[in-house]
Amino acid sequence: MRLQDKVAIVTGGGAGFGEGIARRFADEGAQVVVNDIAESDGERVVGAIRQAGGTAFYCKADISLGPDSQRLIDTTLARCGRVDILVNNAGVPQRNMPLTELDEASFDRIYAVNVKALYWAAKYTVPVMRRQGGGVILSTSSTAANRPRPGVVWYNGSKAAVDTITKGMAVELAPDRIRVNAINPVAGETQMLAEFMGGQVTAAMRERFLATIPLGRFSQPLDIANAAVFLASDEAAFITGVCLPVDGGRTV
Repeated sequence: MRLQDKVAIVTGGGAGFGEGIARRFADEGAQVVVNDIAESDGERVVGAIRQAGGTAFYCKADISLGPDSQRLIDTTLARCGRVDILVNNAGVPQRNMPLTELDEASFDRIYAVNVKALYWAAKYTVPVMRRQGGGVILSTSSTAANRPRPGVVWYNGSKAAVDTITKGMAVELAPDRIRVNAINPVAGETQMLAEFMGGQVTAAMRERFLATIPLGRFSQPLDIANAAVFLASDEAAFITGVCLPVDGGRTV
């Protein structure tokens, strides 16, 4: 097992990519802390992991808020004693619309969850990993960071920030043996897909978008989870500062 005895926090772990990552990490032997603001979703994922023989517990926290982020780390330390892997997966989509029409509250929420949460996560996790002698930080970015799409301009910008933050953190934290990477999925078969397509997914919309992906399908949670397992494992011990497209060729 590639993550045996590792303690991993997965934010936004109650659905979509986060659920896929949490389940695969547990399959590989990690103790998984499933974080999500939706308690029912988080507990469901924890139940599925335990039923499959894995180890997990749920911690409710809004990772866009400093006190909640600190409580997430403190709770993990109290129950598990360490934090080996942090997956900054929680994210907020932007509904497809002209850039001038997005309201301020939606803009603020996108940047609070997609960008500021990384600040809070680093503030409370990096000191722990430094004391431990190392760790792994992995963030879910997007192909929107390096192949921006019209209609989701502000989301594009938030994910571009994730990529730049990832690279900056990787360089600064390398002496502490903390590796920092990101995964850039193409649009996936998750609950966010409808938002990216303006509120509904029609057959015509799917066909038009799939035409831009050379491998001819949307990403699946397992695609992202398999990449996350590799980047979090010791197999990737010499990899840091990478923003890995998992996109079926979308950004080629």
